[in-house]
Amino acid sequence: MKVYPDGLPRAGDSRAVLLGQVTASIVVAATRLVELIGQAGDDLLGPLMIDEILIRLLLSPIGARIAQIGVADSGVDGVAKAVTWLRENFAEPMKVEELAGLAHMSVSSFHQHFKAVTSMSPLQYQKTLRLQEARRLMLSKMMDAGIASRNVGYASASQFSREYGRYFGAPPAKDVNRLRGQVGGAAVE
Repeated sequence: MKVYPDGLPRAGDSRAVLLGQVTASIVVAATRLVELIGQAGDDLLGPLMIDEILIRLLLSPIGARIAQIGVADSGVDGVAKAVTWLRENFAEPMKVEELAGLAHMSVSSFHQHFKAVTSMSPLQYQKTLRLQEARRLMLSKMMDAGIASRNVGYASASQFSREYGRYFGAPPAKDVNRLRGQVGGAAVE
């Protein structure tokens, strides 16, 4: 309200990805925030620095688009609620009708808004979350593909393996071994 006292300007479009010029002041503020992490007072100064970055972004040419995220009952807000649910429950079965209800939209409107914001369908988004988490579990927890796939909600190991290979370009074991080799090789150099 302080940035837009006369009301929120209308955002021009609802593309999922938006690029804009970054100003030196935003870079400096972000750098200060990163440098602050882990230092004494980070819990006091950190929120102030985040507020500074947000205000600078809101005042930028892409500010109206960023502000849409915080507008209650906007399409972006509804999608944000659905995305939060998916992130917290990605391993659970998903019903698009329930997500649309959470977003206070019809199913067709929800699909349209979801795709505009994320550039994916809700099912694709959930699949991406599951595959990324399975990869993380295999790399960091040394899980085999079968256990990782069950942990992220796949009932079929063969379906998981097919989708993993399509998404990452290699079957789970081969991909994880390649990534471990890159990490090991980087550490030796």
